[in-house]
Amino acid sequence: MRVLNLYAGLGGNRKLWDGAQVTAVENDERIAKVYKRLNPNDIVVVGDAHQYLLDHADEFDFIWSSPPCQTHSKMNKATRHKTRRYPDMTLYQEIIFLKHFFKGKWVVENVNPYYEPLIDPKRLGRHMFWSNFEFSEFDVPRPSNFINLANMAGKQALMDWLGIHYEENIYYGSNHCPAQILRNCVHPLLGEHIFNEMRLIA
Repeated sequence: MRVLNLYAGLGGNRKLWDGAQVTAVENDERIAKVYKRLNPNDIVVVGDAHQYLLDHADEFDFIWSSPPCQTHSKMNKATRHKTRRYPDMTLYQEIIFLKHFFKGKWVVENVNPYYEPLIDPKRLGRHMFWSNFEFSEFDVPRPSNFINLANMAGKQALMDWLGIHYEENIYYGSNHCPAQILRNCVHPLLGEHIFNEMRLIA
């Protein structure tokens, strides 16, 4: 099965995908380097996942996309954040594109937003999912104080929870939280659950 993993991050969602030929697209070269070390058999493309989907969708049997969640997250509207910005409509563009133009199975994942979703999702824990197939309820309990695990001890706790370990400290822009890229991961057990249920009907 040929699988496209967009906005791949560290690859939490794909960690337990057995028997898949995975192409991962990640625009941050530092994160892509860790992903490749963790998943040495995957093809890793450093580039624009949104454009890659448009150009290469027909080459795959299954597509998983996790567009950036920061502009949709409830934290974006938290009182300590002073930056006002539009929600990134990449999320909804990809849902509509996959629904109407992709012949295989697909999933788009994001966080529960601060607004009512423009397209109705399926909700599992802290995640929203849109897809063209059904999958059953499943949840992986998060560590306590999940959002505030923002230091080196938090990084270690999240690595242990996910089963993903690396030495580098990688930060998003001006964000100096070493655990942020780990909080962005879909837990491997949840990724495996959705992948396996997709394969039953593919």
